[in-house]
Amino acid sequence: ACAKAGIPLLVTSFDTSTFIRELTIYLDDQLAAIAYVHGVLVNVYGLGVLIQGDSGVGKSECALELLKRGHILIADDVVEVKRRIGYMLVGNSPKNIKHYMEVRGLGIIDVELLFGVGSIMDQSLIEMHVHLESVTSVALGNYDRTGLSSSEVPILEVPVPSLRLPVTPGRNLAVLIEVAALNQRLKNQGYFVAKKLNESLIREMGKKPPKV
Repeated sequence: ACAKAGIPLLVTSFDTSTFIRELTIYLDDQLAAIAYVHGVLVNVYGLGVLIQGDSGVGKSECALELLKRGHILIADDVVEVKRRIGYMLVGNSPKNIKHYMEVRGLGIIDVELLFGVGSIMDQSLIEMHVHLESVTSVALGNYDRTGLSSSEVPILEVPVPSLRLPVTPGRNLAVLIEVAALNQRLKNQGYFVAKKLNESLIREMGKKPPKV
């Protein structure tokens, strides 16, 4: 009767509450809005960081350095992004390229074989966005140096905290992304270092100078 009417019939040994929970999770995953973005997704100190930038700017090389420093790769080159309930973004790698990286001059490498099973994850929340930009020393003055301003990028209509990092010779991008991830975790907890320092300086400037 169900087949004739085109109605799915589900049979399970689970109790009702467990079955409804598992079915909701499954349907949420299968029916979620999805997008494919070019970049690298790495979990840095427990924070999912999506690294993007122009071709050849050094995204994979930066991710490789982060792997050497003990962080975790989710996807390289193509990141599959799904929007889950609660406007959470979850990223993973397409199955045919999962756990592989393409590095200019080296070719394709198997991250799991080279760095071990602890260096990979199947998926991660996307909680921060970093855009790498090739610039000259002249253009460095166009970048934020205080951290007072903040920006976001929309991914599947979900705003994600975003950071622009200039790529110049001698800059250790992996270390910068590590610090940025830790700083973002502080912001998620409501602690804004730049704002706190700025408020402290304003209070000091507002004090009357001591009488001589």
